[in-house]
Amino acid sequence: MINPLLEIGEVSVGQHFYWNIAGYSVHGQVLLTSWFVLAIIGILSFLGNSNLKATPEGTQNFTELVTEFIRDLSKTQIGESHGDYLRWVPFLGTIFLFIFVSNWSGALIPWKLIELPNGELAAPTNDINTTVALALLTSISYFYAGINKKGLGYFNRYVQPAAFLLPINVLEDFTKPLSLSFRLFGNILADELVVGVLVALVPLIIPIPLMLLGLFTSGIQALVFATLAGAYIGEALEDHH
Repeated sequence: MINPLLEIGEVSVGQHFYWNIAGYSVHGQVLLTSWFVLAIIGILSFLGNSNLKATPEGTQNFTELVTEFIRDLSKTQIGESHGDYLRWVPFLGTIFLFIFVSNWSGALIPWKLIELPNGELAAPTNDINTTVALALLTSISYFYAGINKKGLGYFNRYVQPAAFLLPINVLEDFTKPLSLSFRLFGNILADELVVGVLVALVPLIIPIPLMLLGLFTSGIQALVFATLAGAYIGEALEDHH
């Protein structure tokens, strides 16, 4: 008989529950957990803003605290000199909250107890396609920010301070999304593999502190991703002389 703890600690790498939608194969388990994460964010947002009070309390106080935190992050990374830094608060907030709630749902909810025909349920950020999509959204955003402010003159940055730096500057912009994606995916997968191996080899009481540490690092990963996204957008808005 298989030990239930081993089933919880098992990590399925490279196995997916495929759905066929309009002729395209998609990872069904990622869609399911992503909808769950979006539902949590939506419910908290609704509860916090459905009955606004002059003196915030309860859920409203929590949502305003998160909004203030994201606004400060946007101001710090994009810069107060850019009067439109507030425009990027919704984007950075969405990125941060999605990654944060995804990571915590993967750490706190025993998804592996729900059986699928193939693969297993896990945090959406545990799928490389999700992290690549988030990184590409960030890339599109900072290109949009730069072009929207400077027009085609934005691309002058590729030949500054010297024209021979063009290949390096172009390569830098291509490596930004790769760095964001693999940093987030690698950290999440490594954390799962470490906990999975420890659960299989040692008593459960030893992996528990590491799982609690995983909650902390999950929040840090969301903060790092949102911070870098803000920094890239701020860099695109900078005036180069």
